[in-house]
Amino acid sequence: MNQEIEINSQLIDERFLTKPIIIIFITVFIDLIGFGMVIPILPFFAETAPFNATPFEIGLLLASYSVMQFIFSPILGRISDKYGRRPVLFLSLLGSAVGYLVIGFAGVLWIVFLGRIIGGITGGNISTAQAYIADVTTLENRAKGMGLFGAAFGLGFIFGPAIAGILSKYGIHVPFLFAAVLSFANAVALYFFLPETRNKETHKNLVTKNRFAVLFESLQDSRFTTITILYFLVVTAFSIMTTAFVLYTMYRFSYNAEQNGYLFAYIGFLAVIMQGALFGKLAKKFGESWLVVIGCLVLVGSLFVVPYVGPDSGGLVGLLVGIGFFALGNALSSPALTSLASKIADEREQGKALGIMQSAASLARAVGPVIGGILLNNAVNQIDDFTIYRTFWTASAIMFAAFLVSVYFAKAVQKEVLARVV
Repeated sequence: MNQEIEINSQLIDERFLTKPIIIIFITVFIDLIGFGMVIPILPFFAETAPFNATPFEIGLLLASYSVMQFIFSPILGRISDKYGRRPVLFLSLLGSAVGYLVIGFAGVLWIVFLGRIIGGITGGNISTAQAYIADVTTLENRAKGMGLFGAAFGLGFIFGPAIAGILSKYGIHVPFLFAAVLSFANAVALYFFLPETRNKETHKNLVTKNRFAVLFESLQDSRFTTITILYFLVVTAFSIMTTAFVLYTMYRFSYNAEQNGYLFAYIGFLAVIMQGALFGKLAKKFGESWLVVIGCLVLVGSLFVVPYVGPDSGGLVGLLVGIGFFALGNALSSPALTSLASKIADEREQGKALGIMQSAASLARAVGPVIGGILLNNAVNQIDDFTIYRTFWTASAIMFAAFLVSVYFAKAVQKEVLARVV
């Protein structure tokens, strides 16, 4: 026990770029390469023969993963608090590998749904990785740690979509098989190299409560409730955009999987710059709550304007500027909300709190694609200009609601949150 306490005290020191931080960054980065490969490919994969899915079915397919993640993410977060981060991360990565394999070898649409469901059930690795970062950073470095986590996201979305675009030349199913191999290799590397951060003696007596009891208990804190609502709204709007974006570029620009892969890689590149290099500094100067306000406002404007962009109205340059603002708004708001939630939560229950946040995000990623699928679908199960406008504008309206809530939050509780940091 003394040895475990000594190890934990070494993990949480004043230095930021410690060995555990570097290893978890690499782990998340590799995992997000696989995840990032799916985003620009899955709509093409499902739309083509033998699946021939409609926009609504594609929305359901994207949502199925998140429905399962919504159910299981808080459970896995709580398990990681009690039994450790490593086993949960290890099993999650193995589950992702199985899910990708099932999709890669699917011959009918329901098998594709099955692969997404398997991946969603074991998809608690994001909240667990965030809890790991919370374990090995001080409160002063927490925002910086979450910004680095966001940078791993961004790097994953640089390389993942680009790799998917290149591999799609050899078959639309090939990226899924490559993602499966990547996830399995990541699980093996994690098993051998990632140190545990949980002190089992301290946490062995934690009682696992009913999921809804845990949710109700956590949401009794009005600050945490507000942050969770904001996170839900931001992710809902962003997932509507993500669902619509590939189909929008297919329809408006005639872009294929490879070209969309490069566009998503561009978004990831901007996210890396914002979250890896600038977010920590901006959070210290302005505070996370005001970064949420700015991020929400940026997303309101960009989501409203982008559907006007086409080959004859802005062209590729206009599209790059528009999605650049998507990346900026999300890069400011998402890690800021995660950092705030982590600071409010008890140090012994980081996994539970961040698991609830990711559960809200998973629910949003389930709701968003369904809304997007419905709005994109016209009377003959196709996409047209009107369905594109109404889909993006709905996402913009959701972000406007988030903007109003974020202004209220920043004015009402910023001083209290900063006092907790001090």
